Amino acid sequence: MAAAPTTGQGPLGGVRVVELAGIGPGPFAAMLLADLGADVVRVDRPGGPGLGIDPAVDVTNRNKRSVVVDLKAADGPARVLDLAARADVLIEGYRPGVAERLGVGPADCHARNPRLVYGRMTGWGQHGPLAPAAGHDIAYLALTGTLGMIGAPDRPPVAPANLLGDYAGGSLYLVVGVLAALHHARVSGTGQVVDAAIVDGAAHLSAMIHGMLAAGAWQDRRGANLLDGGCPYYGTYETSDGRHMAVGALEPQFYAEFVRLIGLGDRVADHTDVTRWGELREAVAARFRTRTRDEWTAVFEGTDACVAPVLSLREAPHHPHLAARGTFTDHGGLTQPAPAPRFSATPTAVRTGPARPGADTEDVARDWDAPRLLAAADDRGPSPRPEPLERKASS
Repeated sequence: MAAAPTTGQGPLGGVRVVELAGIGPGPFAAMLLADLGADVVRVDRPGGPGLGIDPAVDVTNRNKRSVVVDLKAADGPARVLDLAARADVLIEGYRPGVAERLGVGPADCHARNPRLVYGRMTGWGQHGPLAPAAGHDIAYLALTGTLGMIGAPDRPPVAPANLLGDYAGGSLYLVVGVLAALHHARVSGTGQVVDAAIVDGAAHLSAMIHGMLAAGAWQDRRGANLLDGGCPYYGTYETSDGRHMAVGALEPQFYAEFVRLIGLGDRVADHTDVTRWGELREAVAARFRTRTRDEWTAVFEGTDACVAPVLSLREAPHHPHLAARGTFTDHGGLTQPAPAPRFSATPTAVRTGPARPGADTEDVARDWDAPRLLAAADDRGPSPRPEPLERKASS
């Protein structure tokens, strides 16, 4: 595992981002922008979000700075609008209409800064019958058909943590939209609102599958297709020690190498015979159960059989390939994924650890020329108990 470098600002150096603190995909999107070099100021609520996570280890707040503003206080919105007036991007994850009621909606912000890119992160989107409803990652995936594709055919669909909805369908699409709108704003001088909904992003991720479905190359049920575990040479298998190996030997040459190394060389012709998938799966499963995960790893290492051990979160940083690339890094004693992707001219880095709520108020007030933030810090007093989040739950 690589130690985090102390230099590297990334390609978004000079871009200013205001993040209205929330949960799930909004903070991750802001972290990604911060990793890419943006100056991200997180506006925390008095008392914090109440999620029970120690801010000192909340990696999604790395490379950011934090101020605390009570948006329900009489002058709270004005303090946020001071930041918006000096920002390039603002990100919020409230339920539709909440930012407007708080006085920091798009119209309020654009009145102060017409070039601002206003990013809105929700599960259901800004309009539609479900827009006002609460929800979580699993429900968004359920309605898009995405969740129904995952898992064994004879068991309920499997929840893919919150990676596929919150972060892939949510955060990454918000960042793509924000960067596209930022480019437009710099060309045209006009900002705009980016409506990033997890249901839209998750549905968009399945574009190739919908094409295959239309072509008759995908069955609309779990465990019956090339990429959903139905194919015996694209899936996972248990080893003798209760661990697992992942097989992705799709192409003929990789499949031939796979069956040779696993000891089923006489099954090369079965590659294109869908009618024998069940029989082949049983044979492959029986072979994998004869050795441990590490023994099979040694068998396939250095080959083109497209087989890899299934590692745990704690094991992954120590894999030789990931260690050589510095895919994971250590900063302040926290092991965490390193910034991605990588840039040749503007390298990125974990520059600072997780922002502590309110710890950067003086620096931000100075750097952003927003002196009213200091008044907020002076009169805030003891932190009250966290109030219920007035936003769309997204994780």
